[in-house]
Amino acid sequence: MTSTTAFWLAGRQATGEDTFDVTSPWDGRLVGTVAVPTDAQVEEAVAAAHAVLDDFAATPAHVRAAALDHVSRRLVERTEEIAQLITAENGKPLKWARGEVGRAVSVFRFAAEEARRFNGGEAQRLDTDAGGQGRLALTRRFPKGVVLGIAPFNFPLNLCAHKIAPAIAAGVPIVLKPAPATPLSGLIIGELLAETELPAGSWSILPVANDKMAALVQDERLPVISFTGSEKVGYAIMDSVPRKHCTLELGGNGAAVVLGDYASDADLDWAATRIATFSNYQGGQSCISVQRVIADASVYDRLLPRIVAAVEAQVTGDPADAKTDVGPLVSEDAAKRVETWVQEAVDAGATLLAGGKRDGASYAPTVLTGVPADVTISCEEVFGPVLTVQKADDEAAAFAAVNDSKYGLQAGVFTHDLQAAFRAHRALEVGGVVIGDVPSYRADQMPYGGAKQSGVGREGVKFAMDDYTYERVLVLTGLAL
Repeated sequence: MTSTTAFWLAGRQATGEDTFDVTSPWDGRLVGTVAVPTDAQVEEAVAAAHAVLDDFAATPAHVRAAALDHVSRRLVERTEEIAQLITAENGKPLKWARGEVGRAVSVFRFAAEEARRFNGGEAQRLDTDAGGQGRLALTRRFPKGVVLGIAPFNFPLNLCAHKIAPAIAAGVPIVLKPAPATPLSGLIIGELLAETELPAGSWSILPVANDKMAALVQDERLPVISFTGSEKVGYAIMDSVPRKHCTLELGGNGAAVVLGDYASDADLDWAATRIATFSNYQGGQSCISVQRVIADASVYDRLLPRIVAAVEAQVTGDPADAKTDVGPLVSEDAAKRVETWVQEAVDAGATLLAGGKRDGASYAPTVLTGVPADVTISCEEVFGPVLTVQKADDEAAAFAAVNDSKYGLQAGVFTHDLQAAFRAHRALEVGGVVIGDVPSYRADQMPYGGAKQSGVGREGVKFAMDDYTYERVLVLTGLAL
């Protein structure tokens, strides 16, 4: 019999009156049973976080840094166990799950480093005008209030880390809601935090149902919301609480541009391999997976067969097998949605060059060309292992095609031309431009977020800490400067 996994209420384990089962999207087996907090327990967690706000902000930096370092080290020690858990509940192939644990290790380490240098204060002389003689301004950052973190299923460990670690580093209490489909990985973080000396109430991890989220969003004691997920849900949250501070990391339909100077056989082999890998990794369930390829007409005919061959070489199957590249989507319903969108494109005249078949929750890596601009797969985030390839007459046309989207998260540009790289940086309406690689590259310390409908604000440890806090100025008078 599977034991029930407790949740974390104000730093301690707790169970409620109900439970729910977490099952594998690969084979439907029971992965774990999770306790669900009652409404009263959710209230207790929020009240505890609100009550500890001032005390946590005053916690010495070395205490917060030590806790974050501890979590980072313990994640290393438990890497294989946690990776297997991610694979079981999410369906992510084991090699990608191991990589996710490694990234979470770095996030907590980066947060420990930032905790030690955060809020040191910036001094500014005010005697630049006569009225400021003898005065000095000191600017420091203080918490905006308790953070409500809402994490998605696709990175069930690392995106929980991206909510929790910056909050602790900045001395800001957080109430985290992991995704209902994949709560077990996030609850592991609670186990490791409970081994530290952080104040009770400074963090809670509550696997509440999605229909309970509205009450948390509306709670005035949670003035900061950090949400990663769909465009529809993210903007509904922001619209419902216009006076709260919201960071929204939403969807994308990432484009990889291959310019005409990227023309040698080695160049095209590299581009095709990277495109095939990162259109399909994690079943395409990444906001910055490659969904669109826009190739200069001079290289298109040589690049396309390379992409098709590289996509067909992706190893599909059991995500627990270390050789597997592409496992299932998070659910059969998700795979059925992708199937419907691909069929719509084919019915509208697109050509299917690879894939296009579903087996339960799995969808075969797919390549399409000639996709009409008005079909769903062109306009929306597919969040599945599907790639469209199109031709552009020149650089300007390629960049215009990237921008012909309501999304703007990241873009990749394969070029050796430094001037073209700077033109891309200026022209592309996205949050990040990656030169010489796919848009799927993310370093966890860099600013990460989008333009247009891909969200507002930036993640990345230091940048999240800035989002969770505000500047307060202290003016000192009567000084001999």
